[in-house]
Amino acid sequence: MDYFDRYQKWRRHKDMDPELKKDLKSIEGMDEKIKDRFEKELSFGTGGIRGPMGAGPARINIFMIRKATLGLAKYLHREKKSEKRLSVVIAYDTRKNSDRFAKEAAGVLAEEGIEVWLFPQPAPTPLLSFAVRTLRADAGVVITASHNPPADNGYKVYNADGGQITDHFAQEITKQIGEIEDELSIQAADLAAAEGKGLLRWVDKSVEKEYIEKVCDLGFREQWLQTGLLPVSIVYTALHGTGARYMPRIFNRIGVKDLFLVSEQMIMDPACPTVKYPNPEDWEVYAMAIELGLDKKADLLLAMDLDADRLGVAVKDQSDQFVPLSGNQLGCLMLYYILSQHKKGRTLPSNGIMIQTVVTTEMGKKIAESFGVEVIETLTGFKYIGELIKSRVDHRLSTFLFGFEESYGFLAGDFVRDKDGFQGALIAAEMAAFYRTKNMSLLEALEELYQEYGYFREELINIDLQSGEMDKVEKIMDHFRCSGPRKLVDSPVIKVIDYASQKELNTRTKKSKSTNLPVSNSMKYISEDGSWFCVRPSGTEPKIKIYLGVKGDTKTLSEKKKEALKTEIKEEMANKF
Repeated sequence: MDYFDRYQKWRRHKDMDPELKKDLKSIEGMDEKIKDRFEKELSFGTGGIRGPMGAGPARINIFMIRKATLGLAKYLHREKKSEKRLSVVIAYDTRKNSDRFAKEAAGVLAEEGIEVWLFPQPAPTPLLSFAVRTLRADAGVVITASHNPPADNGYKVYNADGGQITDHFAQEITKQIGEIEDELSIQAADLAAAEGKGLLRWVDKSVEKEYIEKVCDLGFREQWLQTGLLPVSIVYTALHGTGARYMPRIFNRIGVKDLFLVSEQMIMDPACPTVKYPNPEDWEVYAMAIELGLDKKADLLLAMDLDADRLGVAVKDQSDQFVPLSGNQLGCLMLYYILSQHKKGRTLPSNGIMIQTVVTTEMGKKIAESFGVEVIETLTGFKYIGELIKSRVDHRLSTFLFGFEESYGFLAGDFVRDKDGFQGALIAAEMAAFYRTKNMSLLEALEELYQEYGYFREELINIDLQSGEMDKVEKIMDHFRCSGPRKLVDSPVIKVIDYASQKELNTRTKKSKSTNLPVSNSMKYISEDGSWFCVRPSGTEPKIKIYLGVKGDTKTLSEKKKEALKTEIKEEMANKF
């Protein structure tokens, strides 16, 4: 069936959703728009599916949600052969249609005889991860597009351990989805009838309560806090997301002395009217928080995305102006605080591990190693951190101490298996209060780390190609594999890591060893002076991300080195492509 026939089939469908019906009519006679919606289908990957909402198989809508869910159900039936009834926990964020999509997914699972635990209101992704583990479910689903624009939505799948599914799981679900010929004919059970049959249950508040208790039990306040109140002033914004229901309760419970909420952004509004993108990595979303923070003379600004798995933090500089901390900077501050407090309290385990991704700052390694803590690197994506916790911690080989990635993802307690904005916020608040008792700001604490471990600087270069240039992505990757640089600025390359072939080459000895990591279409170069860069393309879009990092003896030298490396990489791309 070609794209136009598929469009016509959707137009003729007798039970077409009224809003989708209107959308289909709006593109009538517009061949390019019809082709865009119907020639291809949203691809299911390790992040599930994500994209703009609208009609057609290349958009997020009730029919594609049903199709993804039926694929998941078929996979679970095939893989989880047991006498007990299968179960799945479903959560959803504050986006438009998120609650409806969650109920559609619940109806499909119930129709397939799978028990559903459904959250009765918007819930954050880390709570979904915790609920999957607590309720001993076979999988989890969260309806979210994380920090994407408000017009987007998505569908993410979690395994029985509470972690995002990794490659094998995603590939098997994709196979099942591929065998479903007609997304318009998928049946979803009536939820009232499903509840009567015991196939639908509502996630009880006790799960939420237990999660909040575990988050609040993190940290080291009892080692140094004298009054029971954290001497720190915080401005918090949920950016219209699920954090609005949870973060104030957590802060109040741990004794944050002064908490100020950006009231306009604590409203769980699907339109996110105060921001273009509800992304804490974007400095523009802090405008209202900055205004409130300056007025209240706050120490910290904290922001989360809609599903509250990412955390952004801004602090005051010497001129009393707020500046953002990068994910790498914040992660290193948290890591050092956690390890130093463990050491002080003589609770640092002999088998402790810290996990980070291959594109995260090298500074984290130096900090962990200085405390005798093993460092494990894994591929980009918190799903791989969760997978390592399962293989190392659940088998009692190691004790998990901290995990982070450069894109504002942090985890301190392994009762969750994905990045957790609430855990990050608690550690950030406690850490800021601790340094304040020593008359230090977080920037001053960071400067001490730089003086001890070296001045590390990192940056991300995003390269967006045209929609028809997917072949160019492969040409770029082939270039770096076959004739990559021999020097980074003036320092010779000593290691070349090809994550696709799973080989790490020592350029001096010409010997290679296994990365012991899953396959990934990425390349990393590391030079003698510790400079590095990693090239990583998108699997579904004509985009390439280039991560880079350097180390210098002073702030000025590290900045110059970073700019030189960035210029070198950009010139290489411009000259070759």
